Amino acid sequence: MRSIVSSLPLLKISAVVLITLTFASCSSMTRNAAVPPSNRQTAHILGIPNARFYTDQIKEIEKEQANALIREAHFRGIKQGGTIPKTYGLTLSGGADDGAFGAGLLVGWTAHGDRPPFKLVTGVSTGALIAPFAFLGSKYDDRLKEVYTTLDPSKVYQQRFLPVAAVAQDALSDTDPLYQTISHYLDEKLLEEIAREYAKGRLLVIQTTNLDAGKPVIWNIGAIAASGHPGALELVRKILLASASIPAAFPPVLFDVDVNGQSHQEMHVDGGAVSQSFLAPAKLDINAALHDTGYKRAGFGVYIVRNGHLHTEWNEIEKRTLTIAQRAVSVLTNYSGVGDLYKMYMITKRGGADFNLAYIPDDYNPEHKADFDPLYMNNLFNYAYNKAARGYPWEHAPPGFNMKDD
Repeated sequence: MRSIVSSLPLLKISAVVLITLTFASCSSMTRNAAVPPSNRQTAHILGIPNARFYTDQIKEIEKEQANALIREAHFRGIKQGGTIPKTYGLTLSGGADDGAFGAGLLVGWTAHGDRPPFKLVTGVSTGALIAPFAFLGSKYDDRLKEVYTTLDPSKVYQQRFLPVAAVAQDALSDTDPLYQTISHYLDEKLLEEIAREYAKGRLLVIQTTNLDAGKPVIWNIGAIAASGHPGALELVRKILLASASIPAAFPPVLFDVDVNGQSHQEMHVDGGAVSQSFLAPAKLDINAALHDTGYKRAGFGVYIVRNGHLHTEWNEIEKRTLTIAQRAVSVLTNYSGVGDLYKMYMITKRGGADFNLAYIPDDYNPEHKADFDPLYMNNLFNYAYNKAARGYPWEHAPPGFNMKDD
């Protein structure tokens, strides 16, 4: 998640006061009742029991992993107790238009000739938009390139009348354009392909943030696709939209859920509100499925793509309330994302997996006039493509770790 609020005009205090007095009492933003805290884990959507999990539902996640491993073994023709070949996971972070980095890297990786199929793909925010194409493989490279080299603000958001939006609506912009963009690329055919890969034991997982509960939710896209429910396609589109819905800048997404026969609504926003990228819950043993099913695995490698720099870019900040706040949020988000790398590093090391990290180098700082600037995104896509086509120099530890001490 990288805020686009900084690209919008600053509010004048006088306008805020005036509009607050005028509109605050007549706001019509309504929603159905939120899910009570005691029913959080029992709320179902479309009647699909494994459609999503909270990160504290460890037993349920382990069961899903075990079932996926069994499907994978059956697909490969491996009997119980046998060894499954080395497999790979891919984690795609948030980063708004910096997602062009991850897209270019994947397409260039294909050109290099050694991009593997991924057993697991996880995505947050812009990483969630990349994830379905990455999951389905290089045959979708052209579509992935098209998204991140032709995107512009008109395909992402429509700015609302700022003074009113700031105090009487749920966000500064509408994301109908982004929903239409998602719907254009995520169609029935693509959903059917995701379902087929899920049947082979592969997992596509997207993170959003349940704002009512204040907790991350990981959505099991393959299970939703394989459910055959007529609302599955619409649900997946909304999940991708929610994962990229930057709070305050973009409206939250409401999901209708059922709790013991009663209708409720959950409010979800950008998964980056919790973490910029994720691999698995910290409490989860990533080898639990092997223990539960009796299979062995030749190895597991994790590739983490951070769609952004490791450090916040220098910028002289005006002494104004909103610019100071925006800058502070930007710095907080950046360092939260770096913290996610440490967490994933420890998870991979504990599980005996390989750790591979890519990010935008600090010395790469092309002109970036506005968010979702096509010129910036094309330059970044080409930069990442060229690096990956030559063989990407993956790093094997987060910043500050000395590999000699591992």
